[in-house]
Amino acid sequence: MKIGILGAGLSGISLAYFLQQNHRISSIEILEQASDIGGLCRSFGFNGISYDIGPHIIFSKDQNILNLMVHVLGDNVKEHRRSNKICYKNRLIKYPLENDLSALPDEDKDYCLKTFLNNPHEKNEAKTLLQYFLKTFGEGITRIYLKPYNEKIWKFDPSLMDTQMAGRIPKPPAEDIIKSASGVPSEGYLHQLYFYYPRTGGISSLVKAFADQLNDNVSIVVESKVVELTRINNKWTVKTDKGKTGKYDVIISTIPVPLLAGIYRPAVPEEIIKAAHALRYNSIIIAVINVKKDNLGDNFAVMIPDKNIIFHRVSKLNFLGENYRHQDDSTTLMAEITYSKDSPIDKMSDADVRNEIIKGLEGIQFIDSREHIRWIETRRIEYAYVINDLHHKTNVNRVRNYFYGQGIRLCGRFGEFEYLNMDAVVSHAQALSEEIGSNI
Repeated sequence: MKIGILGAGLSGISLAYFLQQNHRISSIEILEQASDIGGLCRSFGFNGISYDIGPHIIFSKDQNILNLMVHVLGDNVKEHRRSNKICYKNRLIKYPLENDLSALPDEDKDYCLKTFLNNPHEKNEAKTLLQYFLKTFGEGITRIYLKPYNEKIWKFDPSLMDTQMAGRIPKPPAEDIIKSASGVPSEGYLHQLYFYYPRTGGISSLVKAFADQLNDNVSIVVESKVVELTRINNKWTVKTDKGKTGKYDVIISTIPVPLLAGIYRPAVPEEIIKAAHALRYNSIIIAVINVKKDNLGDNFAVMIPDKNIIFHRVSKLNFLGENYRHQDDSTTLMAEITYSKDSPIDKMSDADVRNEIIKGLEGIQFIDSREHIRWIETRRIEYAYVINDLHHKTNVNRVRNYFYGQGIRLCGRFGEFEYLNMDAVVSHAQALSEEIGSNI
């Protein structure tokens, strides 16, 4: 039994890690179009600093999956305690906002408290993400932070998004909100309070650690873009842009489903093509900025809901340990900017993006002067965030059911077109490996 996997991101590599344990599988081949493995968990280097596509952290409510990810990293892992903030009116408020209401200006604090305790939306059915925010947190917390921040990160109206994200945002107890407003902060999202991160090499070290544990029956072929996928006589034939042809008994795709729909032969039905291309996603610009001096203190990530600032989050890479800082006393920051295709940000030059980032850092007083900027690098990634619009479930189920019916299994954030964190990606890979194993 020969397995073919399209894509060598965390989903493809961890899937091979699990599948190799099945002795009925003779070989596994992973095809990756990039020059290195990792996908969205790639790390890049610049001036001696490793950085990711956003500040990936390793955490999970699933203790078994968390233990596995930490285990494969071996000695190259360190535990950290979250120190995240929200920048609101140039104040740093402890994250999540509802756990530190007393740090808000008095008027905003009272607004949040009163509308949480006396919430007319509480009895309403929540069919959209915005309705869920109002039902769960009331108008104050929703209007001050949740709505503007989610509009900024998704570049999409939360009133036109479904509630699939709601499970990530639990309702706090009323007593915690009252304490928070009175000056007794508490911790929220406890499963993220402590997290792990590689000591060196960035988050790609996790993917490479899984890859290092693959046996001789698994091969990874990089710089190999798949241009055609065909099933002939119960065998899958894959052609790449290098003229390579591979034949497999089972095929799993982790590449974005709109791309899969474009390479599958015979031609995918028009209604499936339409559904695949109706799936929404955001791209992202990652900027790493080295500064002589910053004003973020000993914090890791700061969320910025202000619509006048181009980035939605800034992370301080120094927080991650000595291998993520320069030998001098400088600080390296990472700014994230989401955008959609053909939007104004998409059309901005890299030079204009960098100027807006620097202007924003000055505007919210994260740096004192642009003269403190030592260097800045920007990088654009097309597929970053899945957007759960109101048609997402219908479209993604239609696409999945079609490919499943064709015998193609899907895995990973953009393979399944679901907003999956790393732990969920590994968990889905494990479950898929068990399904495949039970059917061969």
